Order: sequence, then structure tokens, then C-alpha cells
Amino acid sequence: MKIKLTGVFVNDQEKALNFYTNLLGFVKKLDFPAGKFKWLTVVSPEEPEGTQLLLAPADNAGFHGPAAKTYQEALFKQSIPAANFFVEDIEKEYARLKDLGVVFTMTPSKTTGSIIAVLDDTCGNLIQLTQLTWSM
Repeated sequence: MKIKLTGVFVNDQEKALNFYTNLLGFVKKLDFPAGKFKWLTVVSPEEPEGTQLLLAPADNAGFHGPAAKTYQEALFKQSIPAANFFVEDIEKEYARLKDLGVVFTMTPSKTTGSIIAVLDDTCGNLIQLTQLTWSM
């Protein structure tokens, strides 16, 4: 069994594509019509055939229904990250993203076995960045 696709609900697919590619540095993988929305995925440039991140519409009229928007808003309101991305050097990534205007709700903070930071993706989600400080 393999994980090939995971996703986050976004309130604007074009805005999300811009944020995830131009700021975070992911690469667009798939982009094709799916009703009034798109099937839109991005991947890490370090793993172009790796796990895809679906930028799924949270719109109440979308194919996920009203539960998607409610779920997305509840996570954000409770400061729960919708996704977790791993980085090699969190201080370097934090500085790079801050310089690009990315807003962080948590600056790099040491936790057991890692250093984490949390950013706002501007599309309704908090995203956690993690640098492991122990080997897996």
C-alpha cells in the first residue's frame, strides 16, 4: 500500500496554485477540468513522481459539499495545521518565506524531536513546516 495523493481544501484554487508554486516552491503536476472546478495537484520538485498534494475546492457548491468548508474553517479556527511539510533547514526556509511576504502564525519553535513553524497559506489553511532533529 502506498500514499500517492493527499490534499488540502482551499477557498480559491488559482490563488492556492500561485502560493504553493511561486512561494512554497512546489511544481504543478495535474491541472484539468472537473466540473466547475479543477483537479489540481502539485508535487515537490525534489520528488516529481512522489506524493501529489490535491488543492481541492472547499466551496459549498463544489463536489465536496458544505462539510469541506466547515472542516477547513474549524481547523483554521482551532489553529490546527491542514498539512505538514518537512524541510532540511527550517531557519533558512522561514527566512526565505518571510522575505517573500509569507505570514507565520508560529515562528520556528523547538519541540521533542523537531523544530516546527506554522504559516498561513492565504487560502484558508495553516501549514506546519517541520525540521526533524532526530533520525527516523
